[in-house]
Amino acid sequence: MHAWLCENPVGVDALNWRELPTPQPQAGEVLIEIKAASLNFPDILMVQNKYQIKPALPFVPGAEYAGVVQAVGDGVKHLKVGQAVACLSGTGGFGTHTLAPAALCMPLPPGFPMVDAAAFIMIYATSYHALVDRAQLKAGETVLVLGAAGGVGTAAIQIAKAMGAKVIAAASSAEKCALCQSIGADATINYSTENLRDAIKALTDGKGPDIIYDPVGGDLAEPAFRTIAWRGRYLVVGFASGPIPALPLNLTLLKGASIVGVFWGEFAKREPQANTAMMMTLAQWYGTGKIKPVIDSIMPVMELKAAFAHMASRKVQGKLVLVND
Repeated sequence: MHAWLCENPVGVDALNWRELPTPQPQAGEVLIEIKAASLNFPDILMVQNKYQIKPALPFVPGAEYAGVVQAVGDGVKHLKVGQAVACLSGTGGFGTHTLAPAALCMPLPPGFPMVDAAAFIMIYATSYHALVDRAQLKAGETVLVLGAAGGVGTAAIQIAKAMGAKVIAAASSAEKCALCQSIGADATINYSTENLRDAIKALTDGKGPDIIYDPVGGDLAEPAFRTIAWRGRYLVVGFASGPIPALPLNLTLLKGASIVGVFWGEFAKREPQANTAMMMTLAQWYGTGKIKPVIDSIMPVMELKAAFAHMASRKVQGKLVLVND
């Protein structure tokens, strides 16, 4: 097997494509031949030693991938050799093969394309857990999605629309706003050229959004929160812009609003049955066309460093996927 190996987490340039022994699965593991792997923001942080989870060195980055089971370890009952799966294991995806915990593998229904499968779990599980489980979204409510053209943002738009919500998508360029409209957003805000707070007020007739989905953080958080509706829910999903914002807590009092943390990974560990049911629902939604990953581009896995540079440029719309030929 071959894989991109991180031996010194000082950045993308230190990654090396190496030939490695093909491992054999231990109890509870499967060996997967990787067909496609998606690039996620934590992948960049991890090879820079900036992520909260720091794998033992050396490691192969790549949190999310899809492929075919080549071997199964003792005790694995729900997977078999030749089965197509998607997996979000945190590492291992940027190579030709990897070992994965069988419990983290999602069996794929027939006809589920590998590129879509590799771009599926993280964004849809995060967004469904956020909107449906944490925010208790109801049909007819208004959802504001910040960073709406990114992976989780596009997933949030699709899920909110599937739940019967009105969606306002906020993004950083006209091109990104156009993408958001093409996948169902009812209105858009280009916060590079528009005043975010004024635009939200205008689009909601002063009422404000019932739910704010924020994977961005930084300077957008406070002006967005100041517009939130009475009994609104502000979903803290991530901090893609870098800085972690500090919100004046008196705003929650004035609006009767809630600040709600979203940590899908921990939810999946602590509530595995609920997570499994959620993933089954999402797979059914995919099968009926309610949701479909937005793919920015598909690149060979050998072009990983170029893919990282593309993601760092903040121009990616949806997901970037690497494939093994």
